[in-house]
Amino acid sequence: MGMKSKFKNFFFVDEEEEYVEEYIEEQKEEPAQPRTNKKQPVQKQNVVSLQSVQKSSKMVLLEPRMYAEAQDIADHLKSHRAVVVNLQRINKDQAKRIVDFLSGTVYAIGGDIQRVGTDIFLCTPDNIEVSGNITDFIQED
Repeated sequence: MGMKSKFKNFFFVDEEEEYVEEYIEEQKEEPAQPRTNKKQPVQKQNVVSLQSVQKSSKMVLLEPRMYAEAQDIADHLKSHRAVVVNLQRINKDQAKRIVDFLSGTVYAIGGDIQRVGTDIFLCTPDNIEVSGNITDFIQED
């Protein structure tokens, strides 16, 4: 090999075969569907709200002295807390108004209200299930 061939080999590489890799993507075969401009409905997935999964449930015991405290009770229910309301120390008219207000509140949040004693009510939001019942022999005045 002469100097000329060495120079030629150095700068001009002999023709080499190029090796080209071809990647083939695997596609799932789907049945042929006519294409339209309408958007397909998205399938719903099983999603659990973190708000409904609470580490500890709380129960609040309240004994309102006036009707204005009914909104505080409703706020506890909206915060997903069960509330036991003792209405024995309030006059009957205001107690009835509080029960009416709380009945509307538990209906709006999908909860429940139950009488558990003389002028004592258990109000629960939708994340708390109450089973069983208490029979009472309440003698009304």
